[in-house]
Amino acid sequence: MTADQSLPRGRTTKASTADDTGPCSFSGPSGIDVTPHQLRLFLVMSEELHFGRAAARLFITQPALSRQIQVLEQRLGVRLFARDGRTVRLSEAGRALTGDARAVVDAMERLRARAGQWSRTLTGHLVVGAVGAEAAMPYTRAILENLRSRHPRLTIEVRTLNFVDHMARLIDGDLDVAFLRPPVPPGIEFAELATEPRVACVSADDSLATRDAVSLSDLAGRPFVDMPPQIPRVWWDYWAVDPRPDGVPVRYGPVVSDMEGLLLAVARGEAVCLLPSAARDFFPRPGVRYLDVTDLSPCLSALGWLACQRDRPVIRAVREAVGASA
Repeated sequence: MTADQSLPRGRTTKASTADDTGPCSFSGPSGIDVTPHQLRLFLVMSEELHFGRAAARLFITQPALSRQIQVLEQRLGVRLFARDGRTVRLSEAGRALTGDARAVVDAMERLRARAGQWSRTLTGHLVVGAVGAEAAMPYTRAILENLRSRHPRLTIEVRTLNFVDHMARLIDGDLDVAFLRPPVPPGIEFAELATEPRVACVSADDSLATRDAVSLSDLAGRPFVDMPPQIPRVWWDYWAVDPRPDGVPVRYGPVVSDMEGLLLAVARGEAVCLLPSAARDFFPRPGVRYLDVTDLSPCLSALGWLACQRDRPVIRAVREAVGASA
């Protein structure tokens, strides 16, 4: 709850003893403003029916509360409480006005809460990168929808990236965040979004293509698709599983820079590669087969940003959207 929000029914915060006649007020029959603050005092008093207990609950003095109730009665033109010695009870007018007072206070609470939410929304432009099929993944849609809902004044631009530039553009500052597949080079932080198996991608003419599953050793000796030198090697070494567990070095074949080039090289029988299992659904191609790999760890999906920018308001909003969408 923010400092400017009033508390819900039965809860109070420290009240001022000053006469609150700000812009959130309305005129009673006397033509003098009645404020939500005065109505809150009236409602607490109507619940306690004891000036001492009500004042303690409101963190003000008993004389101050008594004066505020008297001012409210003058401004409304009616007696709200009947005082009989040390006994206090609601008057007939007080009972009749309790519901209306509650409605005004509740409406002001809703107004202030809505205004607070709006004041905390971001304005500006968020540039989001996505490699491969990441833009179409359910977690991507959920996070971006959460951002749009929380920050309707924030415009979001999604850019589809190839292998070469998806991390370079994040490091260079062309992107604010990127949906990517770890590992990542130093300087990039990320939030894990999902895990899934990795699969082997081979030519339909390969002798392995008739199988449902293979092991890493079955792929040994076959050339592996390679990446341009701009790609962080830590990233492609992971996807090539280089070095292999048995120590056999990976032999690289054609260099590709995007998914279509990769799939074309595989379909031609020039190389094999390893991809997230989602490739089966998002990248079916004639001449390409996807095979389970029995001895390979799962891969991660992640949303990354520069570590040095993690506390920028827009990055913080993205991080919050990730948590809310989990």
